[in-house]
Amino acid sequence: MAESADLPPAHASLLRVRRAASSDLDDLVALEQRSFNSDRLSRAQYRRHLDSDSALVLVASANHRHFLGNAVLFFRKGSGSARLYSLATQPEARGQGVGAALLEAAAAAAHRRGSHALRLEVRTDNAAAISLYERHGFRRIGRYAQYYQDGTDAWRYEKALG
Repeated sequence: MAESADLPPAHASLLRVRRAASSDLDDLVALEQRSFNSDRLSRAQYRRHLDSDSALVLVASANHRHFLGNAVLFFRKGSGSARLYSLATQPEARGQGVGAALLEAAAAAAHRRGSHALRLEVRTDNAAAISLYERHGFRRIGRYAQYYQDGTDAWRYEKALG
């Protein structure tokens, strides 16, 4: 409980979403470790994505000191779809609009880059994430069997942009 006292409530009006910088690397890796038990991005992968033209890493904060979440987007040359590869929120900030703000920023960034759709995969047992995606206009388009390292299936989702 002491950790949540360090974070102010993440009211949507106070949230700021921006492109991640190399100075965010430690916070990105720490959040990855806290958020996922497997299928994690490594420090080296984050470092590559921060400098890549085919990736965009977004971070959400209530101010410069409180790192609340991140999103990782991939863009493939010649594809009309962007891929939301990862969305993570600090456990203390869940349910406070961080994921929604990151989704909106990701969709806007993908649209600006010429994508007509935003796609993602989500664990079939992640009810909170599925609910978030469906509330924000994503529709289920398929399933991948044994997609994750632990053998869990993934739902495929897509949202039309523009």
